[in-house]
Amino acid sequence: MGITSDLRDDGIRVVTVDYPPVNALPVRGWFDLAAALDEAGADLNTHVVVLRAEGKGFNAGVDIKEMQHTEGFDALIGANRGCHAAFKAVYECAVPVIAAVNGFCLGGGVGLVGNADTIVAAEDAYFGVPEVDRGALGAATHLARLVPPHLQRTLYFTGRNIPATDLVGHGSVLEVVPRDRLDEAALAVAAEIAAKDTRVIRMAKEAINGIDPVDVNRSYRFEQGFTMELNLAGVADEHRDRFAGTEKARSE
Repeated sequence: MGITSDLRDDGIRVVTVDYPPVNALPVRGWFDLAAALDEAGADLNTHVVVLRAEGKGFNAGVDIKEMQHTEGFDALIGANRGCHAAFKAVYECAVPVIAAVNGFCLGGGVGLVGNADTIVAAEDAYFGVPEVDRGALGAATHLARLVPPHLQRTLYFTGRNIPATDLVGHGSVLEVVPRDRLDEAALAVAAEIAAKDTRVIRMAKEAINGIDPVDVNRSYRFEQGFTMELNLAGVADEHRDRFAGTEKARSE
């Protein structure tokens, strides 16, 4: 359980997220994922990364129960910083990152795949940002990399999900395959990249990041500022407690 990183002989590094039951990552998990991706990029033997998950879904976002069972704002601040670090690590990884998405990809999951270079999905995969239903904001930056502007706004305001099959038409998901072929499909794309001169690919990754029209790191931090306002106003705790069936821990 946790984050594992395995380098294959062909230069493909497989980073796996495994936090049962739904891959809702605790604060430590986000930072561990960021560290794994940073280490992968720093290793010149790594030519490409496949980011995948065990279990019934790719990622369910932050661990809300951890946040509500922790007094004060430490867990909230930790989750904000951890998500920022993990999303940034995907985007700034020195080699391309291929996201292999199964089942649900929600909230923080969209933050990860939105910053990936290639997305391959299983037939059961779907994506969504339910933040407004949790009294929070965030990952609109990354949702905008998956769908056109008006659809992004509709999905964000309504909290609706969108299936991976629809995203193929928008060009953000490369292909959709049966669940039992997901790893195979992701590794096939990774093998194409891994076979190329990694010195060129690493420069290509840096060059493409350099011409992006939006600074995703700054954009996401801007969103997080509004999340903090909602938390200070007590709105977010109301929504999180209602969702998780918890009562926010408070000092006596």
